[in-house]
Amino acid sequence: MIGIAVVGYGYWGPNLVRNIVGLEGLQLLYVCDLQKARLSNVKLRYPTVEITDDFEDILRDPRVHAVAIATPVSSHFMLATKAMMAGKHVFVEKPMAASSEEARRMVDEAARRNLILAVDHTFIHTGAVKKMRDIVSSGFGDIYYYDSVRVNLGLFQHDVSVVWDLAVHDLAIMDYVLPEKPIAVSGTGVCHIAGQPENIAYLTLFFESKLIAHIHVNWLAPVKIRRTLIGGSNKMIVYDDLEPSEKIKVYDKGITISDNPASENEPGYKHLVGYRIGDMHAPQLDMGEALGSELREFIRCVENNIQPTADGQAGLRVVQILEAAARSITQQGRVIELEKTRLIA
Repeated sequence: MIGIAVVGYGYWGPNLVRNIVGLEGLQLLYVCDLQKARLSNVKLRYPTVEITDDFEDILRDPRVHAVAIATPVSSHFMLATKAMMAGKHVFVEKPMAASSEEARRMVDEAARRNLILAVDHTFIHTGAVKKMRDIVSSGFGDIYYYDSVRVNLGLFQHDVSVVWDLAVHDLAIMDYVLPEKPIAVSGTGVCHIAGQPENIAYLTLFFESKLIAHIHVNWLAPVKIRRTLIGGSNKMIVYDDLEPSEKIKVYDKGITISDNPASENEPGYKHLVGYRIGDMHAPQLDMGEALGSELREFIRCVENNIQPTADGQAGLRVVQILEAAARSITQQGRVIELEKTRLIA
């Protein structure tokens, strides 16, 4: 049985606690938070769980084998590093750190101490995203584009921009689904509230091939949209996370290119480019809760000393892109080469 403590009981912490108490192989020993009102709520709902506002209580307890961190991103590095120095495995909310340097040091610390460092890239554990990866890796053909819109009205964050809050999801999905890693990024964004980070942003990612990716994130949209399109030479995918059942639709649509020269009476574009219109199907998906699946994987990784799907290096790759995108935004969209940030595969 793996003893675990949850640090942070604000927005995401209650979801972690709810899943942990229902899983075999995990025993929730502590919930830690600086706000006593939150801890009182924990005690009412889970009377056998110990509560504390002192992180050191968790570090000193040998029964605690792992720590799940669900605090503001600015605290991830300090909390995760202290936990690993105390010999605890770490499950940390996205993004894993506030900078690539912090993320790299976390990866090094986990490797040095032979500990599991898992990053909470929840979406890659959904049945929809797993299915997208399967489709893209089998018979999809050349990948032309990845285009995502992730918008809603709020929730505004004072400590991170809309890129670090929302685009992190799409970057994690891309890192998992696409066979290529981006080599450069360009970002534009704007803030409409004085003294706050960007609330609207657009990212474009470039690859060695002709694949291009575009991400639109927005806290000022009147409607909530969570839609991704992936286009390939053989198939195209529409992923709508708000669809209750058919979240993934696969289209047998595309273009066909002819090498034959155009005749004198036929425009060249009409002769060279044809359109293929085929069937659409919605594959069956695993509709289980992604966070529960992710935590079950974390248990297996700790028990068997194997790396999770979203390990520290996956988290580092995402943070490096976020960091480069933020730099590009401050420079009015200048393309930032990711090699300069030492992007690792």
